[in-house]
Amino acid sequence: MSEETMTNAPEDVGGKKEMPVALERLWNGLAKENPTFVLTLGMCPTLAVTTSAINGLGMGLTTTVVLALSNVFISMLRKVIPDKVRIPAFIVIIASFVTVMELLLEGYLPSLYDSLGIYIPLIVVNCIILGRAEAYASKNPVIPSFFDGLGMGLGFTFALTCIGLVREILGSGKAFGFMIMPQSFVPVSIFVMAPGAFFVLALLTAIQNQIKLKGEAKGKDMSRIGSGSCMGSGCASCGIEGCESRKFYDVKAAGRTKQLEGEEKQAASDAKKSEEKESDEKSRKKSGKDGQKGGDDE
Repeated sequence: MSEETMTNAPEDVGGKKEMPVALERLWNGLAKENPTFVLTLGMCPTLAVTTSAINGLGMGLTTTVVLALSNVFISMLRKVIPDKVRIPAFIVIIASFVTVMELLLEGYLPSLYDSLGIYIPLIVVNCIILGRAEAYASKNPVIPSFFDGLGMGLGFTFALTCIGLVREILGSGKAFGFMIMPQSFVPVSIFVMAPGAFFVLALLTAIQNQIKLKGEAKGKDMSRIGSGSCMGSGCASCGIEGCESRKFYDVKAAGRTKQLEGEEKQAASDAKKSEEKESDEKSRKKSGKDGQKGGDDE
């Protein structure tokens, strides 16, 4: 399947109009497989830097840029990078973009750079970025990979900003640095401390699950919201007809199967040639010895 086929306009699948790849990837990262509320990935920065909405927004956008750019480059090089060294290669690409973002933040947003601190270079080992590189970008064309990284990054940004906003309001009465609560408000200081991050994350995840349960109780199809329809065992075993993600995995799996079959045939052919070569060499040696023996007898 060509890249143009994977990025074309919506098609009718089973009487239903299929979502364009770009929108499907954005929706996937924002809601269906939100990296924080659904996949619960990247918990270290999620719990550590969300003491305010600004910090959460800054970390989320920084991660979004790195996600999108690294996905693009890894997708471009997916047929060049050897399979055995793909993880080190992914880390080198990700680390390069993280370094660029770190220098830009240090030069143009020093206050945000100081607030995020060590968590900026730690973006390199963020499992969201490496996970999308391994699970998606290394197996799909450039455009879907870009929107996959963008969607996951925006979903991560949304989650961090929400957590930071709730913690900031409850912990200091402010939102994005501006006082919004009345003078009589007594801040609950635990929310700007480490335990507050766990409380708020649990609260927002519970609200999301409650919305999903209410929708299911009313007979609505909520399988693509909240917990993600493919989260049980991943896209490789997804049974949803017309799912764009599944299409990509199916195409890749078919290609890999053909490649393995070709490698097996080539190996068998090489083994047969090697046996024939050894047999010929033995025959020549035997003929030479027989000839030499006959000469000695004469």
